[in-house]
Amino acid sequence: MELKICHLYPDVLNLYGDRGNILCLQKRLEWRGIECRVDYVKLGEQSDLTGYDLFFIGGGQDFDQEILLEDLRTRKGPEIGAALEDGRTFLCICGGYQMMGHYYETAEGEKCEFLGAIDFYTVGGKKRMIGNYAFRLGDESGGSTVVGFENHSGRTRLGSGVRPLGKVLKGYGNNGKDKTEGVRYRNAFCTYSHGPVLPKNPAFADLLLETTLRRKYGACTLEPLQDQFENLAHDTVLKKI
Repeated sequence: MELKICHLYPDVLNLYGDRGNILCLQKRLEWRGIECRVDYVKLGEQSDLTGYDLFFIGGGQDFDQEILLEDLRTRKGPEIGAALEDGRTFLCICGGYQMMGHYYETAEGEKCEFLGAIDFYTVGGKKRMIGNYAFRLGDESGGSTVVGFENHSGRTRLGSGVRPLGKVLKGYGNNGKDKTEGVRYRNAFCTYSHGPVLPKNPAFADLLLETTLRRKYGACTLEPLQDQFENLAHDTVLKKI
């Protein structure tokens, strides 16, 4: 078995060590004897995205998102949307999450039109929502508890019929009001959780891998790993917050 991972915009969407999510997925596949290839597709590069099984889009500043708009519209946007609807797995963090929605409107009222691949939008606020936080994944996403770090001014509102990725236990999540965090749409997992999120949440990491492998190969059960240190990191952060 082999998985092909596409890291989109690693040159501009690279805050808070989010590349660690790629490293985590690679190692968890390697430890199970599953081959993995990672390609890095940068701003301005034309690439055929149809051959990838899993896509990762990290977080960036508002300015970074703005300079991506033309590239999204003219190069990668249609293929990203097609891959999403085809059931390919996506992990999208913060700015990468916001880009999957309809638009981001700044606190000053300037609107940036994004992909519109998933029915939600984001509006910037004057106060940033910052800190360690925790949320529980929905039943369709395994129900485990996820710990991470959020730092965003955007308030995300989900469209009717769009499910959140989870429910906030401590922190702000999508907007600091309705206790929702992220989006789960088809096989897209979108979250505000930096950190990187996967190394200290092994159940979440394996959920992404199982989702991807099942789509590609059918039935798949991952061999358990010795996650004592990963779970200790998770439990330590959860206890503190």
